Amino acid sequence: MTPYLLIRKIKIQNANAMSSPITIGFPAMTAWLGGAHALERRLRQRPEWADLRFSRLAVSCHEYNLQTYRGRGDYEHSVIITANPLVKGSSGWTRPSFIEEGRIHLTVSLLLELQSSSLDANNSHKLVTAVSEALAQMKLASGDILDFDPTMEVVFISEGDAQTERRMLRKLMPGYVLIERRDLMEKAMADGTNSLEALLHFLEIRYQAETSKDSKIIKWKAKKEPKGWIVPIAVGFKGLSPLERVDRQRDADTPHRFAESLITLGEFKMPHHFANLTDILWQYEYHPEQNFYLCTNQPTQS
Repeated sequence: MTPYLLIRKIKIQNANAMSSPITIGFPAMTAWLGGAHALERRLRQRPEWADLRFSRLAVSCHEYNLQTYRGRGDYEHSVIITANPLVKGSSGWTRPSFIEEGRIHLTVSLLLELQSSSLDANNSHKLVTAVSEALAQMKLASGDILDFDPTMEVVFISEGDAQTERRMLRKLMPGYVLIERRDLMEKAMADGTNSLEALLHFLEIRYQAETSKDSKIIKWKAKKEPKGWIVPIAVGFKGLSPLERVDRQRDADTPHRFAESLITLGEFKMPHHFANLTDILWQYEYHPEQNFYLCTNQPTQS
């Protein structure tokens, strides 16, 4: 039987919305899996959970508020930023310099697949208590955790137990889970389209006019392919330089490497569309031959 930990309704303020150098919105999957890894490391400091692992994770978004603004007549959104505290100088109080950064307030639920030889139904309540204590001291996706539902639960699911899996999926409602749609990119690139053009093609909304018999425009229709809530998502990094040591690196014991973000397509779907948990769970993958460090919920060919 595989244990799963469900953490409901985590309310996060000022999470990092700049998921990559060219995308803004829902935090990158590296932030969610990284947060799960940080929680795991905190729990493993306790002797009773020394062998605990969070192997996979699903994120269900219930509510979000991206901190942007668009005035009347504006074509683009502007990022809402703060410049505080004020600095007192010889000429009075002035605004300090700032770094433009995107922020988002959101409420999510996390479903974590667990691995532990010491976890069973008799002591699962102790894990819930430990997780509650650890979360109260953490940040998630660079945002402050304001609140979470204290009624966490650990559920043990046997392989092929479709009824229990569907029950767990319903507990992620109402909300939208993020899945990977790398398959759309791969299909377009196989036909000769480069990666950036493929990404933009699936994000664009085209408008087509409906005309009457005398060629007058009756209305405009929006068209998007494919249908669904398709979004660009950051899913990891690609190494650009070999592993090496450089002058003044932060950690003298860890090799350094320059890297860039990997961006693909994702889709938000309501959990009731899925038949099993595997379809919504994300995990780490590392491909040393290609220098890829990925978060994925689709099998990747090395």
